[in-house]
Amino acid sequence: MKKGWEVKKLGDVCEVIAGQSPESKFYNTIGEGLPFYQGKKEFADKFIGSPKTWTTKITKEAIANDVLMSVRAPVGPVNFANQKICIGRGLAAIRAGNLIDKEFLFYFLIKHENEIIGNSGAVFNSINKTQIKNIQIPLPPLPEQKRIVAILDKAFTAIERAKANTEENLQNAKEIFESYLQSVFENRGEDWEEKKLGEVCSIVAGQSPKSIFYNSIGEGLPFYQGKKEFTDKFVGEPKIWTTKITKEAIQNDILMSVRAPVGPINFATQKICIGRGLAAIRAYKSIDKEFVFSFLLHHKNSIVGNAGAVFNSINKTQICAIQIPVPTLKEQHQLVKTINKIQDNTQKLQSIYEQKLIDLEELKKSLLQKAFNGELI
Repeated sequence: MKKGWEVKKLGDVCEVIAGQSPESKFYNTIGEGLPFYQGKKEFADKFIGSPKTWTTKITKEAIANDVLMSVRAPVGPVNFANQKICIGRGLAAIRAGNLIDKEFLFYFLIKHENEIIGNSGAVFNSINKTQIKNIQIPLPPLPEQKRIVAILDKAFTAIERAKANTEENLQNAKEIFESYLQSVFENRGEDWEEKKLGEVCSIVAGQSPKSIFYNSIGEGLPFYQGKKEFTDKFVGEPKIWTTKITKEAIQNDILMSVRAPVGPINFATQKICIGRGLAAIRAYKSIDKEFVFSFLLHHKNSIVGNAGAVFNSINKTQICAIQIPVPTLKEQHQLVKTINKIQDNTQKLQSIYEQKLIDLEELKKSLLQKAFNGELI
């Protein structure tokens, strides 16, 4: 540790207020009493968002510039309070004393967010007031704290700007491919024929075996219940197998999620058993399977099923009735070749931008590490 720095307990330099929830009969949504926050639901990047609930019964208060810590499910995330509020049992308020800069405290807690571990409970982890007060914090003199905060503020502002630009570039890269698909299917040629999907593909509706036939040791066929294992294009590794085979899909079948949500698609990579959350779409020789896949990918958000009590769903009859514009097989092959090339290029761009976002987050961690090791010059 840098010369002149001390290690203090948080409770030695801050006041810690543990939240306490009023009875719900005192809650309202019309602004009477104090804004009430139960946990981190309204947390933003730094300052807590607008309240959704108020309470006329005040239990524990936080004031503007208190650091609010989530102390239950999950433990660790922090935000600043921006006014006087009532805090429930999912939060604690940490009020900086004269020896510590509140922003220095905030950055320290951000750095250690994933290291603050509370009590293991039956439902969630939690941390109590005593544990918060016992957190060890390296503490330089106040002028040094302010100097460190100024450096971090400047660096983090630049990083957030870079992240915003990168996220915009990432979205633009995704839209390049989506825009091309839109142009393909909305600017179709005069010789394209309108077909029902059931005329150019066979449809297999999934059916789930009883769970007594499931296993995780590879016996029988891989079993997929829904879109949980979907990736960008090819369904991921199975987690469950079944010795009772109900409905099968084979390699290169298009798997469609038909329940919660309706529309997402992937290719099957082998023979599998499909449950009621999936349907298999098997292209006939008259149509390119990749062309069908591209069409369904473009229309995944407009495929609407039956409104159910719990979720929307789509059945075999409805899938068969989906209208698909079909060019000649030769033109399908040409379009698929171009579509795949554009998709490959845009995915490469996406990977670059996604890696940059990871690198920017790592840079923030590195700066915080240096800050609290006394290595920021």
